[in-house]
Amino acid sequence: MRKIMLVFGTRPEAIKMAPLVIALKKREADFNTIVCVTGQHREMLDQVLDIFDIKPDYDLNIMQQGQDLYDITARVLIGMRDVLKECKPDIMLVHGDTTTSTAAALAAFYQQIPVGHVEAGLRTNNIYNPWPEEMNRQLTGRIATYNFAPTPLSEKNLKEEHAHGKIFVTGNTVIDALHMVVNKLKGNKLLADEQVKVLAKAGYDVGRLNEIVNSKSSISKFRRLVLITGHRRENFGEGFINMVTAIKDLSEKYPDVDFVYPMHLNPNVRKPIHDVFGENLQNLGNMFFIEPLQYLEFVYLMEKSHIVLTDSGGIQEEAPGLGKPVLVMRETTERPEALESGTVHLVGTDYNKIMNEVSTLLDDAEAYKKMSYAVNPYGDGKACERIINNLI
Repeated sequence: MRKIMLVFGTRPEAIKMAPLVIALKKREADFNTIVCVTGQHREMLDQVLDIFDIKPDYDLNIMQQGQDLYDITARVLIGMRDVLKECKPDIMLVHGDTTTSTAAALAAFYQQIPVGHVEAGLRTNNIYNPWPEEMNRQLTGRIATYNFAPTPLSEKNLKEEHAHGKIFVTGNTVIDALHMVVNKLKGNKLLADEQVKVLAKAGYDVGRLNEIVNSKSSISKFRRLVLITGHRRENFGEGFINMVTAIKDLSEKYPDVDFVYPMHLNPNVRKPIHDVFGENLQNLGNMFFIEPLQYLEFVYLMEKSHIVLTDSGGIQEEAPGLGKPVLVMRETTERPEALESGTVHLVGTDYNKIMNEVSTLLDDAEAYKKMSYAVNPYGDGKACERIINNLI
């Protein structure tokens, strides 16, 4: 039996590692599965753990008000030193591009514990965009003994860098998680109804949502929903002002379309929203700024949306799995497969690009259909199975 430790600390990591934790725990004859969380995101991490009913064996609980990258790196590195000495896993699995992943991988390297990198090989090759995620991925990739690449392009990136570890193409575990949650919602009406109540409490009008829920077409006579997220460091400042200004003008241009923005807690995200919309974010007609959502509610809302406007990484993979066009408010993406497949378009933080691309998808049925029917390049929901088969 191999002792496998999974380490993660943020909400996106937790979402993508949760199905792998569940799949490994089902293989008790082959694996002793240990879960360690760092608490890099505290509240948002705990929400995902609750959804998937995961109870960590170790919790570093590093989250502190005002923490920066130095703080996170140092606390994870020191905390993992003691955990690894006590647990002595055969393999550590980390995910993606977070500071938690890189610091945990480095801690494992210092104790000569092999590292498996889930979602390995994504690259923009611009070390400052996304920042610090691009460098985190590259550093973790250099340490990893097992690289689980979601796509053939990710595999190609790793081979071109002469990654020393073994490389396996697996698909992305986020699709596994998405299928689990969507099936859970579709199979339980009471659970789905509960999401409507939670969304209403967060600030989105239930009656309008029901109008969207009952719509079976994307034709403009039905109310449609544009789901928005934004939180990236490289967009703070002028970039965010441009994004929010475009969103305001779009909401005025399309009064029959709802624009729903679950706001990240970071004050660098909330300040430009208040700068553009004012202090009072209530009663803005078809523009809804709501409080952050748990993963279950977010997937429910994403499934009901018409378009997703985001600067997130994972949503570029998730939304196409639901047939939703994604406009990415970033200058680069480490997920070019989505661009090539047509499920995603880059609009950056350019006011005119955001206005034009959203308008096209709202006004042009053929342009919308072309994006919504494009094949999602990130997998079939069996990534966890492939990862586990390569760990045996």
